[in-house]
Amino acid sequence: MPTPSGSSPHRWRFFRAGGLDQVRLETGADLAHLDQLDPKLWVALACPVKGLDFDEQTLALIDTDNDGRVRAPELLAALGFCRDALKSLDPLVAGSDTLRLDALDEAKPAGKAALASARRVLESIDKADSATIGLAQVVDTRALSTNTRFNGDSIVTAKTAATPELEKLIGEIVAALGGEEDRSGAPGVSQAKLDAFFAELNELEAWSKKAEESAAELLPLGDKTAAAAAAFAAVQAKVDDYFTRCRLAAFDPRAQAPLNRAEAEYAAIADKTLSCAADEVASFPLARVEPGRPLPLVEEVNPGWSARMAALTADAVAPLLGEGQRALTEGQWEELRGKLA
Repeated sequence: MPTPSGSSPHRWRFFRAGGLDQVRLETGADLAHLDQLDPKLWVALACPVKGLDFDEQTLALIDTDNDGRVRAPELLAALGFCRDALKSLDPLVAGSDTLRLDALDEAKPAGKAALASARRVLESIDKADSATIGLAQVVDTRALSTNTRFNGDSIVTAKTAATPELEKLIGEIVAALGGEEDRSGAPGVSQAKLDAFFAELNELEAWSKKAEESAAELLPLGDKTAAAAAAFAAVQAKVDDYFTRCRLAAFDPRAQAPLNRAEAEYAAIADKTLSCAADEVASFPLARVEPGRPLPLVEEVNPGWSARMAALTADAVAPLLGEGQRALTEGQWEELRGKLA
């Protein structure tokens, strides 16, 4: 709480303007004793924070209840704070945006704290030997925070870390979830970001543990499962297409001929130089379509797909369904899907 100005009466000087006698505020002593001035002698007991020829940031700080108006008690409280921190209020009358450090009263707790804060500000901007501190230096929070390990913004950056391990962890969190800028503009993490990171780590650990417990189900071929799954995926759509065509042929025998594609379509490419890699070849059905016919794996396979079918046989069919398979029923295909898809 600011201390009162004291009981000794202060001698005021007045001037007359607009038909009113108004007090002159000319010295630091006038401001220091303003709490002694009878409120009836105040020209106004409140003023707006905005719209005056006065720094709005300063008025906003004085407006402690944030109602958009500075009232007499708030102004007196601000002057009381200054009275508790300064040796004299004369610097306020001077109207300068700089303050000499020796104007702060170390004999008073508020003055001692203000002086310590001022010195920390100057140290943070490499001006520790300065005898004055300016408004611009105090309000530039980014510059103040750049060389400060802990700046009170609840964002932990790499430079905050006490060990290389913690510095690495903060970097990993920023890389994984994105960083949040602290007052100095450096990327860091908040408590919420830290909690989210470790929550995701716990989920990953639980998933990994479940994967280990269900390895036989999730990785039926161990480290060869990936190759089997890739071979399956490479032909999945084409094999599905084949069995769907066979079902349609079983549904209506009239569909069998067109499902195998017209002879004219073969004739259309007959005079071209063909290769197994040609799209025209691969576009034909995987094998001859017949109702209920298993899919051949070796002979009678569309040459545009023979290499991929050979990979399916070697990497997936043989290890999962047994060696020597030369054809694949639709049921066996679905069994493969259940293990690899």
